[in-house]
Amino acid sequence: MSETIVVRTAGQSDVDAAARTLAEAFQHDPVMSWILPDSHRRALGLPRFFATMARHIFVPGGASEVALRPDGTVGGAALWTPPHTAQSSTISELRTMPGLWRAFGRRVLAAKQVGDLLKKNHPTEPHWYLGMIGTAPDARGGGFGHALLRTRLETVDAEGALAYLESSNPVNVPYYERFGFAVTGELHLPDGPPIWPMLRSPR
Repeated sequence: MSETIVVRTAGQSDVDAAARTLAEAFQHDPVMSWILPDSHRRALGLPRFFATMARHIFVPGGASEVALRPDGTVGGAALWTPPHTAQSSTISELRTMPGLWRAFGRRVLAAKQVGDLLKKNHPTEPHWYLGMIGTAPDARGGGFGHALLRTRLETVDAEGALAYLESSNPVNVPYYERFGFAVTGELHLPDGPPIWPMLRSPR
């Protein structure tokens, strides 16, 4: 790696920076583009979406991480939930609703379709769940994603645990395969792009 990357647990003070980084990373994502077809509306909505999910669902679980550049700014972020942690509860879902409405507006039902599809096909056995991972466009190729995955997968392997993610972009599937994830199927949205669930067996 060409620069020193520090990976640390994400706290509530990191939510906005992590959300901006993920929003930039997902600006041209096929599924996000299906939810919010207008690119300007997508650029406004995605930071709100990722901030809402990070603040109320992922960061409270204590397993999400940010990868920092030498100057301390966020170059990448990964939102995880650990095993035996509910992906959401009635209370947390209620807390996310205002943010999701601000993020998606009239397209909130399209976003709900995605969420319902993912929830329906989620593994039932205990596992580490990688909900979102992304690197800032100007940091791509700098090893931020690699650092984020390796750091968390060391813990996963030490526990002999399963890990799971969904890839919403076909170009990322081979990347995750290099870390031991394997495609287990293909999920389909109505008139939308496919999503690939990927499972990593215990080591």
